[in-house]
Amino acid sequence: MRHYDLTPLYRSTVGFDRLGSLLDTLNTYEGDAPAYPPYNIERVSDNDYRISMAVAGFSDSDLDIEVKEHTLSIRGEKRAEQENSTYLHRGIAARSFERRFQLADHVVVRGASLENGLLHVDLVRELPEAMKPRTIDITTESDTPKTIENGTADNKTINNQAA
Repeated sequence: MRHYDLTPLYRSTVGFDRLGSLLDTLNTYEGDAPAYPPYNIERVSDNDYRISMAVAGFSDSDLDIEVKEHTLSIRGEKRAEQENSTYLHRGIAARSFERRFQLADHVVVRGASLENGLLHVDLVRELPEAMKPRTIDITTESDTPKTIENGTADNKTINNQAA
């Protein structure tokens, strides 16, 4: 595995330290991420997303959802249950887990729900007004108001009135 030193990047840029940290995180990724529990990431609309995670056997009190510094963490810890039954086959996993998701800028968690063994976490991207696209009206010289300053009109105003 190659290791890249990003220290020069930190010295010559301002405000890109999160990008460097993300690159460091990707660099240490070994491909052995746990496959439990399975999940889907769905794009509901242009700015709405949903993470659905299969958490069969977990109740809402066994699950913990936390957002901290652009990272969504979902933890499940099954409380110790009494072994009153003898299982011939136990295929429903009830082991503890933790899944982390990196959230893009301006993505916030709207809410979470648990139904039919699926945990749904709804996300929305809320762009600030300054970052939303806007159209700029184009004005022409004829659209500018005609004004008279100090009792005299400028040549443009006189020419426009004569036309």
